[in-house]
Amino acid sequence: MSDIRKRVGRKGTTYQVRYPNKSSKGYAYKTFSSLKEARTFREDASARAGAAPLRAEIRTVSQGVQKWLEVCEREGRNGREPVTKYTLANYEYRAGIINDYAWMKELHELTKPDVIQFRSWLLEHHSRDVANKVLTSFHSMVKELVGRGALAFDMAEGVTVTASSRYDEPVVIPTEREIQQLLAAADRLASSPNLTIQKAWKRYRPMLYLAVDSGMRPQEYLVLARSSIMENGIEVDRALDGGGTEISVTKTRAGRRFINLSSDTLEMVRHYADNHAAKNSHDLVFPTSTGQWQSVRNWRNRGFASVCEEAGLMVKVTEEGETVERPKYKPYDLRHFYASMLIDQRVNLKRIQTLMGHRNIQTTLNVYGHLIERAEAAQESRVSVLSCMQLESCGTSVASAA
Repeated sequence: MSDIRKRVGRKGTTYQVRYPNKSSKGYAYKTFSSLKEARTFREDASARAGAAPLRAEIRTVSQGVQKWLEVCEREGRNGREPVTKYTLANYEYRAGIINDYAWMKELHELTKPDVIQFRSWLLEHHSRDVANKVLTSFHSMVKELVGRGALAFDMAEGVTVTASSRYDEPVVIPTEREIQQLLAAADRLASSPNLTIQKAWKRYRPMLYLAVDSGMRPQEYLVLARSSIMENGIEVDRALDGGGTEISVTKTRAGRRFINLSSDTLEMVRHYADNHAAKNSHDLVFPTSTGQWQSVRNWRNRGFASVCEEAGLMVKVTEEGETVERPKYKPYDLRHFYASMLIDQRVNLKRIQTLMGHRNIQTTLNVYGHLIERAEAAQESRVSVLSCMQLESCGTSVASAA
């Protein structure tokens, strides 16, 4: 592994670079008068032209990527759990893009400029979002191999793509009035004289109330287990895999959480599970009539779309030159409403992170930071600068003092 050592002697302070050397089967050394020169040399390809890979079986980028995929699938990165099949499929897709690039050097010879060139290629051939995800996976691979002693240093450190823009639209959040309209519409549909609609909304109604009252992701409440219904709320411990093909663990470890519910919602969910849910082998609260889990798409297009229409929450949009009506909101927007209510109630930020099931607090701030700022600003007493100039409490004006 390459490193830099500071030396103080007769010539003053110098910096010695120690780096692997193939010919000597050990290390070679080179001394510089400044730390900047030493760092540049360490990252320069010529300094490592004769260096052998630290692991003979991992010489190329393709071999490094394959090793990373195996770790993700079999044991999990950095002590985490192995990824789900859906996540692995996404990683394999990104790995394909990494391998499509014409790497001119072996993996251990790559430098930061090489990774920057790879980033340029990604941005030229793929969307900014895809480039960000692929580069993140590449960096994850490099860090994994450094930790396992297969690479000497992280040449991808600091090379990133900012996927989001400061001009991105904030999350869409229904108002309290609109949520009341949705719930009232669900009540009406569950009491419809049309028996087919009434039957469907015996199931959809408690689902909608649960989504509003818990802030759960659709892929979480669609596979809620009967065993997860507790005295005062529910345990969230599983979710639909990203492709909707199987029930898996929550998206992250932080997704496992307990959420308190209102007594009305809890009773509604429990009543449906005990009296109307079809028998199933998956312990589902809201199974289909065949005992399988519902798909997110069916819930969005059949259940949620119909309640938006009943509530009058539709908007006109232009698609392929034609004006059509679409639901104003999506099921996921109920999660944003839940978060906004927590913020309005001045719930502690760390508690909001836990209830939303975010792995790190930065995610919470990225998504809801503008709401938090708005709530905090509403509590502050605002005084304009010109008004302040008329108040003795503001002190002596700097301009007048001059």
